[in-house]
Amino acid sequence: MSKIGSFKLVSGEYQGEIVTLIGANGAGKSTVLRCLVGADRPTSGTIEVLGRPVSETDPEFRRNVATVIDDLDFFPDLSVVEHLDLLARAHGLVDADELVDEVLEEVQLVAQSGQLPGTLSSGQRRRLALATALVRPRKLLVLDEPEARLDVEGVAWLSQRLKKELSQGLAIVMASHEPALVDELGAQVVELGGQRG
Repeated sequence: MSKIGSFKLVSGEYQGEIVTLIGANGAGKSTVLRCLVGADRPTSGTIEVLGRPVSETDPEFRRNVATVIDDLDFFPDLSVVEHLDLLARAHGLVDADELVDEVLEEVQLVAQSGQLPGTLSSGQRRRLALATALVRPRKLLVLDEPEARLDVEGVAWLSQRLKKELSQGLAIVMASHEPALVDELGAQVVELGGQRG
């Protein structure tokens, strides 16, 4: 079992690296990720991301950290493309239209782009959630079981996409229940909730 007393992701030091949290349900993987992005506070220890203390309200932190943790609450009256367009423009991306079109094609939601998120299948909603992280600037991706509800083809796409993110110098921290995905990505593994010796 690995214990995390302090957790640091410092700009530059972890570029192109991936850390994966593994463990049984209830081991604390999602809690660690939520603390890492400032959604929860740790009861002890310290967390720094990109050389700064975690603060969900810090604009620079929000510009640099893209997350897919909980099931996203999509705006019920915005279509798939409107969600992605809103995010891209909110983050000031110059070529928002072009980027949104590219991401829609990549996640295979072009045909569903005009639909409301509530009409999508669970796998399509997961692809949309992942797409929300891909239409914004980022230095760090924080993902909670990104493979969940994806079919075999979807998991293969996810693996290739995360490899691309790593090759472009991004850092990734994720929780996963998919050993083959973890192995393929060459992730540093941290096991939570192991047996106490």
